[in-house]
Amino acid sequence: MTQEINLKSEISATQTGLRLDQALAELFPDYSRTRIKEWILSGAVQVDGVVVDKPREKVLESQLIEVGATLEEEVHAKAQDIDLDIVYEDEHILVINKQAGLVVHPGAGNADGTLMNALLHHCPEIEHVPRAGIVHRLDKDTTGLMVVAKTVEAQTHLVAALQAREITREYEAIVLGTMTGGGTVDEPIGRHPTKRTHMAVHHAGKPAVTHYRVAEKFRNHTRLRLRLESGRTHQIRVHMAHIGHVLLGDPVYGGRPRPPKAASPEFFEILKNFKRQALHAVRLELAHPFSCEIMSWQAPIPEDMAILTKALRQDTVEHPIEYL
Repeated sequence: MTQEINLKSEISATQTGLRLDQALAELFPDYSRTRIKEWILSGAVQVDGVVVDKPREKVLESQLIEVGATLEEEVHAKAQDIDLDIVYEDEHILVINKQAGLVVHPGAGNADGTLMNALLHHCPEIEHVPRAGIVHRLDKDTTGLMVVAKTVEAQTHLVAALQAREITREYEAIVLGTMTGGGTVDEPIGRHPTKRTHMAVHHAGKPAVTHYRVAEKFRNHTRLRLRLESGRTHQIRVHMAHIGHVLLGDPVYGGRPRPPKAASPEFFEILKNFKRQALHAVRLELAHPFSCEIMSWQAPIPEDMAILTKALRQDTVEHPIEYL
């Protein structure tokens, strides 16, 4: 399937002398500079009725710009009827509360059954949007809020907002060890030099900043509230491991259950049966890509983390001397 794009505008006095690609980026900010350049090079842009296929061509006041382009299908995955917990939806964006075990993109070992497959079924026109509108991701076993763009225009705005750190993403996590206070981890993250499925703090990695504060202390664990400034793969998991407080249950970075001394059998069972990293995207705030209204959503703590937190509290109550 394809989608026809027809745009028309006039060069203003302030745009006189700009390159064609620069002027179009100002005239049609809903589309990325990369896409605009592709349209120019493909002959989809006319200036005063004449095709101009040179992005560097200078423009003059009052020239009429016309774009007649075709959006080809961007996604080559199949639509599948998979349940989604939709928190908010309008014609531009979709906010979901992702469940544990749902992979975001198809890939090796996960050819289908992913969030992308579910989105293509729920919103078929999203096939025209790169990556089916997914502008940020959560790991397979991380739960919580994600925003998805339903149109190319919305995606352009959301990606720009993410890059400008204008989207707030807050997480709840439970880590190993009792932390004394909050702080910030400002360490670059890159691919692990020997373990190719792992990420690591690495001097050659990309900048990554994670803010965290202590929400609740337990005997041998801590509940944290975290906020991201960047969005690197496994960022929270890697940064917490780097400071010696691995996420409880994290199968990749070593968060194996470590029951405190004299823990009850019931508590030990709950720890042992928690099979994923204890991480939940609890709050999302952004400016709507078209109305510019500030919108905020909260996702309740999932049942498995709620049960875990209750057990941690009970264990702390039962061992007050050790805790203090």
